[in-house]
Amino acid sequence: MVVGTAPIPMNDILNIFLSRIPGLEALISSTYLPSWEIIIIEVRLPRVLLGAFVGASLAVAGTSMQGLFRNPMADPFVIGISSGAALGAVMTLPMESVLLDTGVHYVAPFFAFVGALGAVLLVYSISRVGGKLPVETLLLAGVAVASFLSAVTSIVKYAYSRDIWSVLFGLTGSLGAAEWIDINVVFPACVLGTVILVFFARDLNGIMLGEETAKHLGIEAEKVKKIILVVSSFITAAAVVTSGTIGFVGLVTPHVMRLIVGPDHRILIPSSAIVGGIFLIWCDTIARTLIAVPVSMITALFGAPFFIYLLWRRKRST
Repeated sequence: MVVGTAPIPMNDILNIFLSRIPGLEALISSTYLPSWEIIIIEVRLPRVLLGAFVGASLAVAGTSMQGLFRNPMADPFVIGISSGAALGAVMTLPMESVLLDTGVHYVAPFFAFVGALGAVLLVYSISRVGGKLPVETLLLAGVAVASFLSAVTSIVKYAYSRDIWSVLFGLTGSLGAAEWIDINVVFPACVLGTVILVFFARDLNGIMLGEETAKHLGIEAEKVKKIILVVSSFITAAAVVTSGTIGFVGLVTPHVMRLIVGPDHRILIPSSAIVGGIFLIWCDTIARTLIAVPVSMITALFGAPFFIYLLWRRKRST
């Protein structure tokens, strides 16, 4: 929060926070400009918190899907879940004339969740071949579904805005419009979804060993699959509806953390949540200070080469 178009010393940032805590006003060591308080409390703090919770949500969803599908390429962005959530969110545009802004803000997550869940079920049904989920089929199905849903999303947005630049911006993930109401949406979804997925982490470990092994361990594989798909879609929808489509966070973070903490999802899921939030905050700091672009472009700069590397490594191993 120190870095930005208006540099604010760390000491003054601490004083601004102290001024908001009853009884601690006496600890304020210096005066600061009133405009700085607005910048910190209304602009930068919501943006940082939104980046943390969106990054954590995408990382947790990616970690869970990679374990569920036993596929290192699974990610909300790559397999089209983010595109489904985006389409569901824009379906609330016709409601803007009858609902207040806050009403639309809380209705949109539900539609985004329906879109995300529909997208993952569609990709899963297309990709499944004889009870298996080949990597190539999953990727092709994900790309095809994501492209189709993105096209429909563009058409819907253009029909209501008639501004091609608005459409392009709306399809590009960004934290630049962060507000406190966004935190109210993504924070509970992120925390609740992560807690549920950690609760099922042991079952997810068993499923990674194979469905037959999971059955012998007393795990109801089909029930667990449905829960993980629903919860992953839920937290992805909350992330997309508040920040747009941001790719590759859920792909890169689980791989890095798996190398550090191992494959046990009881540890991997919470650690991925923390690192995913930090990663997105760093990317957003680069995006808003160095080159002034949406954060999704920065995550793509990191994630796309990493995705190519995974494909190349898989090719070498076959």
